[in-house]
Amino acid sequence: MFLLQHKTGRLAITVYCRPMRWRRIYLDYASGFAGNPSSAHADGRAARRRLEDARTRIARLVEAKPDDVIFTSGATEANALAILGVMRAAAKRRGELDAQHTSSGQPLRVLYLPGSHSSIVENVRAAAEETGARAEPLPLDGAQVDCTALARLLIAGSPTLVTMEAVCGETGVIWNTREVHHTLVAGTRMGIAPSLLHVDASQAPFVEKLSRAHFGADLLTLDGAKVGTEHRIGCLVAARTISIDPLYYGGSQERGLRPGTEDVRGAWKFSRNLSFAAAHREHFLQKATGLRARLIADIERMVPGVRITSGVFQAPHIVNLSLPGRDTDYLVALLDEAGFSVSTKSACETDSVEGSRAVFALFGDRDRALSTLRLSWGPHTNARELARFARALGDAVAFIDASALR
Repeated sequence: MFLLQHKTGRLAITVYCRPMRWRRIYLDYASGFAGNPSSAHADGRAARRRLEDARTRIARLVEAKPDDVIFTSGATEANALAILGVMRAAAKRRGELDAQHTSSGQPLRVLYLPGSHSSIVENVRAAAEETGARAEPLPLDGAQVDCTALARLLIAGSPTLVTMEAVCGETGVIWNTREVHHTLVAGTRMGIAPSLLHVDASQAPFVEKLSRAHFGADLLTLDGAKVGTEHRIGCLVAARTISIDPLYYGGSQERGLRPGTEDVRGAWKFSRNLSFAAAHREHFLQKATGLRARLIADIERMVPGVRITSGVFQAPHIVNLSLPGRDTDYLVALLDEAGFSVSTKSACETDSVEGSRAVFALFGDRDRALSTLRLSWGPHTNARELARFARALGDAVAFIDASALR
């Protein structure tokens, strides 16, 4: 602001003038219709600050460095980056050692949880085919990894990578990732080469503490769609000291591991939703545990022959039912018509004709795996809604049973 004085006879007029401010004009549409966080101008710098704020917020939640957080398009890409990226880097290193005649000669190994999401199982298979690694399922004892058997597997040869879920998205089983971590550490102390542990914690934010140390994970996957409405954002948490090859090339974003313009808005909302889940976890757990008990009691009373899948440790808001002899795809359609959105299994495996891999891994029962129904709820679902669902389920099953008798 500056001041002008104009004297007219005895009268002095003082005028305050503001310097002219031009409206900022955005002429970088080739970089995107909003500020690109890689651009040097003010709009780009603002986008970068917002992106780094989101990265820092997530890092605090998982107790890692901000630089450890690599944004992806979701959990599927994060799992692929963890599995394929680590195994490709290991294969490359093995090739260098072979050229120097200093490798052990043992093939690479990757151990995986057989009932995991398809983004783990299928990427393990792809990594094995591409790198020549041996892919082996983790040994199970009920709904937990058998760590005594795992220790014996380690003696036979150290795996490069062990990959598993924290919480099964189909059954709600909470897996013993920390015990697996301790088994791997114990093997290292015995002189066995160290292994990396990758944990997909996409389904965990509302029921488990989110820190990387809590899961014992070297690499940790999180997903925006499991804590809010952002379906195209997720992250892999991994330190720079872990050798990872990118899935593709084209830029230096996200440490060069995930090239392409970052989703600033998605990352920011993702970080806020994760913070909300962490802040309300205890309340949600208490509420969901009560809702689960009442719902299962209602279902067992109204639906004959139903089987409930539960683990040693269980996420209360995911309920997996098996209804042997009933067409659960038809049941989903009937419930949809009644106003309820449920599924038979993971959305990524809807087209599978083999039933629920997660249920089959637990019980080895194909009939049970082919007749699953999964229901899950969030922080705003209430007891009245679940009671309505139980009645609708009972009516739908009764209709299917009556139709089968005609």
